[in-house]
Amino acid sequence: MVTLQCDGPGSPDLPTTTPSPQTPVSPDDGVVTGQTALTVAAAGVVPPVAPLTTELCVSTSPVDPLPSPLTSPLLMEAGYVRTDDEDEARRKKSPTDKAYFLAKELLTTERTYLKDLHVVTTSFQEAVGKEEVLPENVRNLLAANYEPLLKFHQGFLREVEQRLAQWEGRSNAHIKGDYQRVGDILLKNIQGLKQLTVQLQKHPECLVELERACRSSCRLEAVCGDFELQKACYLPLNVFLLRPLHRLLHYKLLLERLCKHYPPTHQDFRDSRAALADISEMVLQLQGTMMKMENFQKLLELRKDLTGIDNLAIPGREFIRLGCLSKLSGKGLQQRMFFLFSDCLVYTSRGMTKANQFKVHGQLPLYGMTVRESEDEWGVPHSFTLFGQRQPVVVAASSAAEMERWLEDIRMAVDLAEQTSDPQSDLLSSSLADKLQDEGIGEQESEEELAGSRSSLERPGHRGNTTVHVCWHRNTSVSMVDFSVAVENQLSGNLLRKFKNSNGWQKLWVVFTSFSLFFYKSHLDDYPLASLPLLGYSVTVPAEAENIHKDYVFKLHFKSHVYYFRSESEYAFERWMEVIRSATYSASRTLTASRKDLY
Repeated sequence: MVTLQCDGPGSPDLPTTTPSPQTPVSPDDGVVTGQTALTVAAAGVVPPVAPLTTELCVSTSPVDPLPSPLTSPLLMEAGYVRTDDEDEARRKKSPTDKAYFLAKELLTTERTYLKDLHVVTTSFQEAVGKEEVLPENVRNLLAANYEPLLKFHQGFLREVEQRLAQWEGRSNAHIKGDYQRVGDILLKNIQGLKQLTVQLQKHPECLVELERACRSSCRLEAVCGDFELQKACYLPLNVFLLRPLHRLLHYKLLLERLCKHYPPTHQDFRDSRAALADISEMVLQLQGTMMKMENFQKLLELRKDLTGIDNLAIPGREFIRLGCLSKLSGKGLQQRMFFLFSDCLVYTSRGMTKANQFKVHGQLPLYGMTVRESEDEWGVPHSFTLFGQRQPVVVAASSAAEMERWLEDIRMAVDLAEQTSDPQSDLLSSSLADKLQDEGIGEQESEEELAGSRSSLERPGHRGNTTVHVCWHRNTSVSMVDFSVAVENQLSGNLLRKFKNSNGWQKLWVVFTSFSLFFYKSHLDDYPLASLPLLGYSVTVPAEAENIHKDYVFKLHFKSHVYYFRSESEYAFERWMEVIRSATYSASRTLTASRKDLY
């Protein structure tokens, strides 16, 4: 899969593509050469492209770093399809009721959800089955609690597809009004889903048991790591395991909008309200477990991104925020990746490991820590000092807003730590803790490590498009509240896309999840062709001077990178703007209290 670029430290402004080991790279502009551009096989269809992987290329000069691994689109202008007339004609024939568009959102997101279930029930089971490494009890646990859901949602999707066909007049339905509703289908299927509550309650156990099995078997852990590099596994495996719990939230939010839209006298209002009551009961029953599993999953994921830490996912520890801060040292300001937990603050640099992990340089216990803004003291914009059990640490954020987010979260975390009767044990591995104690938490790095932190090197089998790496390249941060909001804000559907300097619009199936847009030829594809991480991007509407004379167009931009997307209706336009803003703007801290109560 290709990842779309926005500039990171040391990367050029021009878009680049990530080369495969067999693909030559132009030294002048960093664009892959010898790669056939996507061509048009049929109207609105782009032929598949082999997935690109990255090749190890060592930068011989620290002043001439390699481009960022977050690369630009491989969906080139040759793949553009002019669909203006076709789409305009289809739009005029489509129903205009908001309930129809809500039903269509149910359809498009259900298609994506079913694909995600297949990752667990089919793709993953095949991968571990070939190697015969998954313990029988874990294999049976997964099969018993995910396969019934897959079968159920296959039937649910067929019903929704049939209803939309009737609603749009694509069937032989004669009594049109009887089919202009969706609450009845939702009520029937949510009542059916309630019968699978036992399976849903077992999903946290599935996550825990799979993790336990991986820690007991290096071979299984390697197989799972290899599976996550496959094209179909476009998100961390553990995220797919929690998808059924996330989907309950989507049904609830959709039904809330549907009930708000309908007047009480509408024929579909009663069924919609009953369905909302049922799904709200299920969410309430499972939400406490859901929040704890989100935190557990995030700790497991971070453990893969860090080297030099033991026992990250222990009971009582909560992840709070991760992101870039510049640390003041004898060498000046140096970019560091910070990880804030409920008991400590860990800082790292981008290391030179095969798995492209971040190397831990120090841990600051939160118990007894104080924080003071220190811009005037050091003459460094957006800086603050952390006073704790060891020597003070001076850091600087990229903006005033970033500094405020960090200060608020650190102070909240310090309050939580001091409410705990006994401080948590050290996160650092024993060997690293001894080394840091001997060095006094030094900042001594080899030239190899320094080159790794300044450039954007990637290796085969890299983890270069995780949220941690995106934050590193975009010099930003993201909190657990942001992750929780992202779980609720997921969307799928067709969009037309246009580059800044192109004339045509390209039709793509787009999935928004986990702060990123994933691009497919169509909803039938098993894996995305490309992705665009949105952290750091801005979403707006085009200005008059940009000459985008089309309805329902929004613009994504970061530095020199600009993309235009055109939706099919006013409803779809508003929804895409809403969910993308949830990824490009930090969530309000007012959400924290209600979610923290669930831990």
